[in-house]
Amino acid sequence: MTNASLKPPFWYWIVSIIALLWNAMGVYQYIGQAYKTDAWRASMTDEQMELISNFPAWLTAAFAMAVFSGLLGSIDLLLQKKWSYSLLVISLFAVIIQMGYILSRGHFDGIAMTISIILFAFFLVWFSRKSISKKWIS
Repeated sequence: MTNASLKPPFWYWIVSIIALLWNAMGVYQYIGQAYKTDAWRASMTDEQMELISNFPAWLTAAFAMAVFSGLLGSIDLLLQKKWSYSLLVISLFAVIIQMGYILSRGHFDGIAMTISIILFAFFLVWFSRKSISKKWIS
């Protein structure tokens, strides 16, 4: 019995590259927020910057866990490693914590993006699980 992967379909690579780009954008946003870069400041209103400045430290930690585990999970999809699933589950939990806090505080500015982030995190967990069951990753 072998543990080798089967050749994934072409669309597997497209989804994996989109996942990598999506999570890389998340890391970029995190770095901008954490270091309050000029580009990040320019993209925020004064109200948004005030709001984010008052977020608890644990929420910033959840943001970091979400984007960095998502990025590593996406890289592992491209490397066809099944631990991508575990990393993407961690990312999903961190996304739920982060976005759940934001929504529970009544911050519905950008609700479409918030929902997109949650749905894409769920999709990536499902996709990595399906990839394991199809033996595209091992």
